[in-house]
Formats: sequence, C-alpha cells, structure tokens
Amino acid sequence: MTELMTSIEQMVRAAGDMMRTAFNAPDRPAYSLKGQQDYLTVTDGAVEQFVREQIAARFPGDGVLGEEAGGLVDGPRLWIVDPIDGTANFARQIPHFCISLGLMVDGQMEAGAIYEPMHDELYIAQRGKGAWLNGKPMRVSGIADLKASTVEVGWSTRIPVDTYLAMAGKAAHAGCSVRRAGSGSLGLAYVAAGRTEGYAEPHINSWDVAAGLLLVTEAGGRVNDFWGQDGLRVGNAVLVTNAALAEAFSSLTGIALAA
Repeated sequence: MTELMTSIEQMVRAAGDMMRTAFNAPDRPAYSLKGQQDYLTVTDGAVEQFVREQIAARFPGDGVLGEEAGGLVDGPRLWIVDPIDGTANFARQIPHFCISLGLMVDGQMEAGAIYEPMHDELYIAQRGKGAWLNGKPMRVSGIADLKASTVEVGWSTRIPVDTYLAMAGKAAHAGCSVRRAGSGSLGLAYVAAGRTEGYAEPHINSWDVAAGLLLVTEAGGRVNDFWGQDGLRVGNAVLVTNAALAEAFSSLTGIALAA
C-alpha cells in the first residue's frame, strides 16, 4: 500500500475510533438541529478538526473542504471530508454512519475511503488501481433485472418531498426494492460492494459523495457527472449504479450518466 493510502486508512480509522467511543458512551450523543432533520453533534466537529489537523501534519499546504467548517476549494490538492455521514443515525443510536474522506487532485478524485466503525468496514479506492472492502477487491453487482434489484433513494430538506416521492415511486413501480438508510456515503459504498444496484438523490453535497463516486467507478460501476455545474461547491444530483442497470436507472431517475 502506498504512503498516501496508508495515511488515508490511518486517518479514517482513528476518526472511526472517536465516533465509536462517543456512540458507546453511557449517555447517547447529545445533538442539536441545524435545520429540519439536519442533525449536529459535538462529535461531528471534533472528528472534522482531528482530520484537518492530521492532513495539515501529513500533507502541509493541501486544502480541506469539510461539512462543518467549510474551506476554500482552490488549489491543486483538495481533501473533502464528511466527519459523520448519517449524523441522525449516530445521534439516535442507529449503528449506520461513517466518515467519508476523499482527495481531489487537479479536479479529479485520486483516492478516497469510507469507514463504518460499528462494523469495522473500510471501503477504500485509488484512481486506476481498484477498490477494496477490508482488503478484498470490490465489484459492483451483476444483477440485470430491475425486478431483482435494490436501489436506495436519498432525501434531504433541500428538495421538495414530492420530488423524492416521485423518484422512489417510479423505482418501486418498476419492480425495484427501494430503501433509504440515512447515509448517502454508505449508500454509494454499498453499490460499490455489490450489496445494492443503485443509489440516487436529487441533491447531495460533495462531501457526502467524493469518496463514494471513486469507489463505484473503481469497482466497475457507473456514475453521473456530479462535478459538473459546480457540484464541488453547491452540490448536485447523484446517481451511481452497477453497469448492467445503468441505463435503466438513468431513465427511472432522470439523471444522466457520465460517458
């Protein structure tokens, strides 16, 4: 493993230890709401600060964009971090959350990892070199029948409820099993691991998907052009799928896939 990938693994595992400790503490994590269904805990800020300090020490001069503290997106090397994706789950004692950390170099995702601490699952990828789950190569599912497929449809308060319901409804009417588990990052990781066939969301932020988009492409899947239309700064729609159902999911969701 290269020094870069070793550093990424060390950072996300250490961050995961922080999350696991807080989750298992006698008192459940205290939370506040930044907005409707937009949870925030002290651990979110602590994890992001830890990752920022680690990046500054290991890769001085690199930029960082994080969910909690923001950051500048100019410069050739940019780390994109969501300290806890699935904060509502974390705050409400549901063990389905993760850290997502990706490195963008000259506008392309170079490396990324998603670490789910409660089940000790490390999803990691490097551009052109593949994707792995706990050291084993990942490949997307080979399922080619919508009626045998599972798709996750994400939702946030940034979009009308009817938009989400319409997308989920189309998938259900087509015969898909439709789910929503509350972590977009893990939703993308599950597609890369072949656990589900697709993940779609009408709007999501870059820190939620930076690592996951690379995981899916390196595992043989398809993605939309998330980075177009200033997705890095303002977010965008996202669609990731296995190869066999890519066009079908694109038609169902109305989200065009990248070439």
